[in-house]
Amino acid sequence: MPSNPTRSAAFALVTAVLERRRALDEALDALPGSLQPRDRAAAHRIAAAVLRRLGSLDAVLEPYLRREPSPPATQALRIGAAELLLLGTPAHAAVAEAVALAPRPFAGLVNAVLRKVAAEGPAALEGLDAARLDTPIWLWSAWHAAYGPKVRAIAEAHTRPAPLDLSLLPGVAAPEGAEILPNGTARMAPGTRITDIPGFAEGGFWAQDAAASLPARLLAPSVGQRVADLCAAPGGKTAQLVAAGAKVTAVEKDPHRASRLRENLARLKLDAELVVADAIPWAAEHRGAFDAVLLDAPCTATGTIRRHPEVPLLRRPKDVPKLAATQAALIEAAAGLLAPGGRLVVATCSLQPEEGEAHLARTAALGLVPDPVRPEEVPGLEEAITAQGALRTRPDLWADKGGMDGFFISRFRRD
Repeated sequence: MPSNPTRSAAFALVTAVLERRRALDEALDALPGSLQPRDRAAAHRIAAAVLRRLGSLDAVLEPYLRREPSPPATQALRIGAAELLLLGTPAHAAVAEAVALAPRPFAGLVNAVLRKVAAEGPAALEGLDAARLDTPIWLWSAWHAAYGPKVRAIAEAHTRPAPLDLSLLPGVAAPEGAEILPNGTARMAPGTRITDIPGFAEGGFWAQDAAASLPARLLAPSVGQRVADLCAAPGGKTAQLVAAGAKVTAVEKDPHRASRLRENLARLKLDAELVVADAIPWAAEHRGAFDAVLLDAPCTATGTIRRHPEVPLLRRPKDVPKLAATQAALIEAAAGLLAPGGRLVVATCSLQPEEGEAHLARTAALGLVPDPVRPEEVPGLEEAITAQGALRTRPDLWADKGGMDGFFISRFRRD
């Protein structure tokens, strides 16, 4: 491996995702602890650019390749092309570092191909249909069936890095330079490192996409109400509920993610009961014990591609029905936790209707009555309210403000 720590780390990240099918954040956590934070952030930026625009980058490289090179050489070519065409790296540096990444037998090929790409410059991307090239066919087809012509705007939103969204504790001023969105989220420019923002260590805010802040807002617990937050990690929604004055029990199955939730609440100086358990059997032991329940169910996460560009590369069509079945079981468990008259908000960060709209037909059998979202509860997102009174956010909404994640959020009351 070359001596440059940033490119070495970027190479490791891209390889982990594309060859070992690991999530990008998981691969980032696995990088050496000795790597400096600045190098870690820069490596993530390079890797994310490769993953986000993989189809377009391969389309640029393909005419210069008579045969497919080895996987390590291919990753070096992609990293070099991303630096040249997307990240503004000087040509000499981008080419030299990519050559250093490539296995020795392929160094000459990488040098020759990237010099041709450098000569073409960003114009190499002009005329490409990036939205189609950077979206797997099965996802494009599914989104076209669900959203019609909006599919293109959704896919185009995924080609751009997401901004950094912050939720603020009550009384905390927004950081300098933040844009305040209609829902109260403070939005910072893409690439902003949250740990560099004054006030981070003091615990006045946390990272949370504007759409991800909506489920807890729509649950709207009263002070002192007993609230269960299921599948709670990393804890942004738990923090919202505690900050609103609720008595929160946060349930998380994964011990590692539960530890992260605990750390996040400690930084924010917020207190919740944390239970490390599978929510389904746990719920069976606590029937009727809560005034309100928030379920942000595990899903394909296709609504978060702007922030997790590896998602379309790792997910497969078979994942959708499998996760939808898990969601259905969790919704049934969540319904059982509610006391009479209690409220339930169900959310998935997926653009797949099977993981959202399809669940509505099953809720009546669970004693759940729809509690429609009202326009005044979601200022600026009135068009996202569905005919059934649920909320369907998409990456192309608030495009002039930088977009948002794709969530399906439905709200119910128990008979």
